[in-house]
Amino acid sequence: MLEISNLTKIYKGGKKAVSNLSLTIESGDIYGFIGHNGAGKTTAIKCIVGINDFDEGCIRIDGHSVSEEPLLCKKITAYIPDNPDLYEYLTGVQYLNFIADMFSVSKEDRTLRMSKYAEMFEITESLGDSISTYSHGMKQKLAIISALIHKPKLLILDEPFVGLDPKAAYVLKQIMREFCADGGAVFFSTHVLDVAEKLCNKIAIIKQGELIASGSIDELTHGASLESVFLEVVARAE
Repeated sequence: MLEISNLTKIYKGGKKAVSNLSLTIESGDIYGFIGHNGAGKTTAIKCIVGINDFDEGCIRIDGHSVSEEPLLCKKITAYIPDNPDLYEYLTGVQYLNFIADMFSVSKEDRTLRMSKYAEMFEITESLGDSISTYSHGMKQKLAIISALIHKPKLLILDEPFVGLDPKAAYVLKQIMREFCADGGAVFFSTHVLDVAEKLCNKIAIIKQGELIASGSIDELTHGASLESVFLEVVARAE
């Protein structure tokens, strides 16, 4: 579903934010991407979704090149940044309809998906309100719903649990599992290692732009906690 081959991103001044990163995320994977602040997670994610260009390597989504077929890749991908910027002068339902229009989602499909996810996140009654009145958590919920409105194949999330209350975080985990059970794939960054350990089937650890470990949870932990493995692997890479 997502193939990253030798991805390298160099910022002005010669700093390598991502260096020779290669990962394969398959249909059905909930793939966690972990590392310290400044490790290169967000830079890599922005390259995947087409926000950042990159200097070397190739990224393919469902067999299509992000560089050569950007629109096609965007049609089958959904991205939720760590701090989503929404059009606050719109109401929640206006924003969702705007996103649905961009992806040519039928009225029947958008209505069903809006209703389903709004009920799950308990924001149905707030969809008629201006987004400017929403709390950070409500904006995060709306961003998640908007990402799912066109039924993407690949879901990319950057720190998706930040700002969500415990019940909303539980609902998001349910949605991610359901999404992958239907043949989709999820790739997300997180600092919450307990969540990654319980939710993901695969993990990649990045440090200073370089991949230092990757594989299934069982392969990486061998019965130990992900937290202890993460600390050991990072220390060993110094």
